[in-house]
Amino acid sequence: MPRRTRPVALLAAMVAAAVLLGGCGIGGGPGTRNAQLLVTADFGTRQYGSAVERRVPGSETVLSLLERHFRVSTRYGGGFVESIAGHSGSSDHRDWFYYVNGIEAADGAGVTDVHAGDHVWWDLHDWTATDSIPAVVGSYPEPFTSGLGGRRFPTLLDCGSGTQTACDEVGVALRRQGVKAADQSLGTGSGSESLSVVIGVWSQIRAVIAAELIAAGPRSSGVYAQFVDHGTALALENPRGRVVRTLHGSVGLIAATGQPSIGQPIWFVTGTDPAGVLAAAHAFTVAKLAHHFAVAVSGGSVIPVPVAPGT
Repeated sequence: MPRRTRPVALLAAMVAAAVLLGGCGIGGGPGTRNAQLLVTADFGTRQYGSAVERRVPGSETVLSLLERHFRVSTRYGGGFVESIAGHSGSSDHRDWFYYVNGIEAADGAGVTDVHAGDHVWWDLHDWTATDSIPAVVGSYPEPFTSGLGGRRFPTLLDCGSGTQTACDEVGVALRRQGVKAADQSLGTGSGSESLSVVIGVWSQIRAVIAAELIAAGPRSSGVYAQFVDHGTALALENPRGRVVRTLHGSVGLIAATGQPSIGQPIWFVTGTDPAGVLAAAHAFTVAKLAHHFAVAVSGGSVIPVPVAPGT
């Protein structure tokens, strides 16, 4: 199916879900706690608002959470969000997408329940380059702290040779967020029942299946950056998927991607060389990852990816 027809297929699926499960989110229940809501545009570069709910009503859905904090218009029986706070999508490859704990939603907002600690992120962006971004890093420390669907997963660090210092730094950062992560050598394998952070020089990790997705470009991975020149440089793309900047030297990248066949999304802390990997590890913090889909690190600067027009 051509990519540009994706909203039609998505709308059809959402309409079906709205019809079959239209009653979800209504009524009593034990409720939950500590849900966060973020609404942005242009891959997190423009913020429209946010909210934190310490106590969430029973049977709360992503849509009902959104509607209690923002003016929302929907179509197709509530299965498709058309506008939030007066900001609408357009026929020019621009629509609303949402992520729960940094993971792309599989179902419509009206049928997706909110669980304890969930970070719900809505973003209005251009989907010319890809209509699917499996995972983003800007909800960190999610999904490591709350998991997905109310289920937590163990976290494993897959560490490449020569990057143990970077691996240790990522482990310390996760422990500060209350996440215990076990180290293992790159290539050991983690399975689908865990969250994996792959840490290593790109030339070492590029054979990892999820890394192959990144190498294939944003249409495959949702990551708007690719290592070029045999892994010695990092090409950054704009929202339309065009390379607008190439970084040379010791350059790092923090990104996440995945596909159903490999289980939970996989995170990458990688770079052109060990110094680039360590630079990426230094950026593995809430403050530096917040509201970004992915980040490149060069010369101490953290660069959001995709690259916003005019930067």
